[in-house]
Amino acid sequence: MTATPPHVDPALVDRLRADLTATGFTVAGVTALLGPLAAAALEREQALPAQRVTDTVGGPLAALVRLFTLGDPVDATEVAAALPTLGVDGAAALGLLAPEGDALVALCDVRPYATEGSDWWVASDLGELATGRPLRPDHVLGVGGASATLASWTPRPEVASALDLGTGCGVQALHLGAHAGRVVVTDLSGRALAFARFNAALNGVTWDVRAGSMLDPVDGERFDLVVSNPPFVITPRSGAVPLFEYRDGGASGDEVVRDLVRRVGAHLEPGGLAQLLGNWEVPRGATWRDRVGEWLDGLGLDAWVVQRETQDPAEYAETWARDGGHHPGTADFNGMYAAWLDDFAARDVESIGFGVVTLQRPAGEREPFRDLVDAPGPVEQPMGPTILAGMRARTWLAEHDDDAVLDLAWRCAPDVTEERHAVPGEADPRVILLRQGGGLRRQLVLSTVTAAFASVCDGELAAGGAAAAIAGLLGLDGAQVRAEVVAFVRDAAADGLLLRP
Repeated sequence: MTATPPHVDPALVDRLRADLTATGFTVAGVTALLGPLAAAALEREQALPAQRVTDTVGGPLAALVRLFTLGDPVDATEVAAALPTLGVDGAAALGLLAPEGDALVALCDVRPYATEGSDWWVASDLGELATGRPLRPDHVLGVGGASATLASWTPRPEVASALDLGTGCGVQALHLGAHAGRVVVTDLSGRALAFARFNAALNGVTWDVRAGSMLDPVDGERFDLVVSNPPFVITPRSGAVPLFEYRDGGASGDEVVRDLVRRVGAHLEPGGLAQLLGNWEVPRGATWRDRVGEWLDGLGLDAWVVQRETQDPAEYAETWARDGGHHPGTADFNGMYAAWLDDFAARDVESIGFGVVTLQRPAGEREPFRDLVDAPGPVEQPMGPTILAGMRARTWLAEHDDDAVLDLAWRCAPDVTEERHAVPGEADPRVILLRQGGGLRRQLVLSTVTAAFASVCDGELAAGGAAAAIAGLLGLDGAQVRAEVVAFVRDAAADGLLLRP
């Protein structure tokens, strides 16, 4: 069975698209076919419930799910009925399937993919679910957890140019095409670029596809938006761990992500944004803010970094040893596990963080802002609008002094609520919280001053006037109240709890 990615024949790809559309091979269509139980199991890479459903209901849509998603052999007559325009010969000519006995089997995974207002298809290599084997070193992923995270967190302003760095099969580029006039995609893997070209053709879009390592293919160019799900996994260089192209960047430790953070600013237009995923090592005695802060020093870029998860070295080793299709207790798994533990111990790594990095090249001369925060809990989905609003809010705050902050009549966002916690029998609350319903779902502990200020944030009274009134009412020093109000506004407005008029 060939391992060659599908190739682009425009006429045949058009026929394939027509058949997939006519059959209802969409996220909504497949979900309705499988039902909630089997669809949810398939999301967890469990095939049996979906196999039971498709064996029972039959029909063209079930045949496509069995063929392209589950990797099962399907009778040629069923495939022909599911692809009447393309035909079995056309699908074979594209490199999508091959004979196996009296049946046909898929040579790649093809799945529907949807986001707000768009339905797409994504072709990639068959995964462990379909093959029952560990992944190849040059395996090309489809829509995985990391790519979905990046797509959710990416801000989406209308831009003239966007770069998808390390595109893989092109998932991020599909999203970028909805709001970027020109999309450039790069990858070191020729196999990945072949899938990207096929997915662009299948979805009727055009990308500038370039081969090369990291930023090398765009040397000297700038973009309004750069997105990257780089090969950020920290992999031992001992040779005990397979080096998968989709996750391993060929450097020791977290140097791949560090290097990208250090270099990407040169490829941003003034006001341009970069949205990246990454891992970072935290040596014993340091914090993740120390580690990532070193990467940002001297860059002249605005930075908002959100750490979403931390793992100790053993947890990290377990996660990524399983990722390639190896199973705990086997000799291969144990050898990789030990190699990871040795690698982290050699650098005295205490923990590994995972998060989202948002960078911005300031549009003018000013001191860049830096905000490094922990947000391990549930957040709004998608997060892209929150990121865009947060970067714009932080930019405004960086460009305006405290007097400008006090001159505005701020208002609480619609999703903000106040909570008061008191001991039974006491008249006054012990704790007052301002809680955000969306975004990062922040909660701020209010003092007497900030609670009074928040209560009048209705867009009518300027912050300076409110601070003066609060100082007089409570008999406090006016300058101290103003300073406390300014600090509160800057903190709350950055994450959208307070909004400018």
